[in-house]
Amino acid sequence: MDISQLGEFGLIDRLTKDLEKKNASTRYGVGDDCAVLHYPDSEVLVTTDMLMEGVHFDLTYIDLKHLGYKSAMVNISDIFAMNGTPRQLTVSLALSKRFTVEDVELFYEGLRLACDKWGVDIVGGDTTSSYTGMAISITCIGEARQGDIVYRHGARDTDLVCVSGDLGAAYMGLQLLEREKSVFYEQIKDWNKKMTAAREAGDDALVARLREEAKTFDDFQPEFIGKEYLIQRQLQAEARGDIVERLRQAGVRPTAMMDVSDGLSSELLHICKQSGVGCRIFEKELPIDYQTAVMAEEMEMNVTTCALNGGEDYELLFTVPIGDLDKVREIADVHLIGHITQAKFGHVLVCRDGSEFELKAQGWNPLK
Repeated sequence: MDISQLGEFGLIDRLTKDLEKKNASTRYGVGDDCAVLHYPDSEVLVTTDMLMEGVHFDLTYIDLKHLGYKSAMVNISDIFAMNGTPRQLTVSLALSKRFTVEDVELFYEGLRLACDKWGVDIVGGDTTSSYTGMAISITCIGEARQGDIVYRHGARDTDLVCVSGDLGAAYMGLQLLEREKSVFYEQIKDWNKKMTAAREAGDDALVARLREEAKTFDDFQPEFIGKEYLIQRQLQAEARGDIVERLRQAGVRPTAMMDVSDGLSSELLHICKQSGVGCRIFEKELPIDYQTAVMAEEMEMNVTTCALNGGEDYELLFTVPIGDLDKVREIADVHLIGHITQAKFGHVLVCRDGSEFELKAQGWNPLK
């Protein structure tokens, strides 16, 4: 169905008609000029992300359901990175005429799956037209008690540096998707050359065979066998609210925390700069999945560079007091990768052979 058949308000009604409130702080959601929220005894956390087609996502290899899921998760992740609890979400879309009502419903299906996983209410947003494709703007609202909020500027000398999960898999998943996309487009490019030559030569038999061959493009199957984890990490981002809960249960309050969206090196240097400290990170302690290492070798890339600078892992990077060492060691899927130093000692990566290099921010820069 063409979106113009429903209009803006008809589309909103169709997408949000059966939304149910999950949080007491949601007084009123979709349906008026503003959502009404109530937070009497806690601090309000607000984060916003924009995702632009061709910059942040490529619809050649991410479907709209996964895109909706990922769009919500990357915002929910920011709330967890402040040691907060996500509660509400607004979503705004700009759409070109190539998108149908069914396309937007798929996007919302993924969006709602992510929100349902973490008990988040969708409370509003906006829709408009676009001449250039799809643009997504999402705002997530959360809460935390004043004493529980964790900022980037709290790291102190001797604190331990920890990260959840593993690093570099999402980046290697992106490289794999881009490689298979290139293979597909090279096939089409080669086909176009053959078709042009056949037509110029007046070879009707070859033209007919090439037309039959073109029908197989719809059945193109990329080579993902043995690399499924990498694809999942790229297309299905997960906010690590489970890590936040494990830290709370263990009685560990991070001194500084961020989610790893632009790359570990970039995020760690943000923490160091805002905290006025240095750091020492050990290459041998970086958590890297087997598929990530294999893929990096296959593409002749340095796996450590991928882990440090890849981005889109959405793991939690945090510092804790050295006194919490034993507690941290007992928390599943948390890895100790280094420690905080005085600022005068700089930002150091200690390699496996003992050599030392300055840690540099080489992660994702959307404006570069």
